[in-house]
Amino acid sequence: MKKICILASLAIAPNVLASDLIQWWDASATVLHGTNYDLAPSERQTTITLETAGGWTYGDWFVFQDFINFNGNNGGENNTTYGEISPRFSASKILGQSVGFGKVSDVSLALTYEQGEGPVESMLYGVGLDFDVPFFTYLQLNTYRRNAISNGNISDGWQFTPVFRIDMPVGKANIIIDGFIDWVFIADNNGYDENLHFNPQIKYDLGQSLFGEHKKNTLLVGFEYDYWQSKYGVNGVDQNTYSIIAQYHF
Repeated sequence: MKKICILASLAIAPNVLASDLIQWWDASATVLHGTNYDLAPSERQTTITLETAGGWTYGDWFVFQDFINFNGNNGGENNTTYGEISPRFSASKILGQSVGFGKVSDVSLALTYEQGEGPVESMLYGVGLDFDVPFFTYLQLNTYRRNAISNGNISDGWQFTPVFRIDMPVGKANIIIDGFIDWVFIADNNGYDENLHFNPQIKYDLGQSLFGEHKKNTLLVGFEYDYWQSKYGVNGVDQNTYSIIAQYHF
C-alpha cells in the first residue's frame, strides 16, 4: 500500500491537466548506475527513478519513486524500493498576494511523506522558503520536524533540506546542476546520529544539442555525486560514490 500511494501520485498529476488547478507539470524517468554503496547487499546498484513535479493553485509538489536493483548480489534481497511525496502550500497563492520579503519570494507549509521497504516510513512537516537570487533557476530552503510512523524507525529529529537548480548555457545546449541536501541536524533517538546527505546531479542537455530547441530539457545525460555522512544515521558509515545517469522528460 505504501508504494501504491507513491505510484498513484506519479500517475495522477499528468491526468489532471484539464483542471484549472494545475499551472505546470513535469514528469521524468531516470536510470542511474554506480558502485561503492554502503549498507546495501551489493556495492553496485542500478536505480530507475520516476519523478513528477509541478505547480498548482495553492502550491507545488514533488514526487519520486526509486526502484533499486542490487547488481552482483549473490544472495538475500535483489531489489528494493523507496519513495517520497512532497507537497507544499504557498502562502502567496492561498492569500492572493505576495508574502515575500527581501530575497525571499514565498513562504510555504512544507510536507514530506517518506516510505520504503522495512522500517522506513516517516512524516515531515515544516516551513519552506523560496528565494529569488542570481544564478539559481530555483532555490528552496525547507526546515522540517521528522516523525517516524513505522515500527523500528528511529529517525525522529529535525531536518534542513535545500533544493536547487542552476542552468548554464554551453554552445547550443545547456548544463544543468540540480539536487538537494538533507541535513538531520538534531536526532531524538540514541542509535540514530545526525547525518548529512548531499546529492547533486550534473547533466548535459543532449536532446537540445542533437535535435534543436524543441527538444530542450528532454534528454539529459551526466552523473550524480552521492555523499552521505553517517548514512541512515549510522555513526562512522560515510558513503561517497558516483553514478552515471540518463534522464528523459516526457
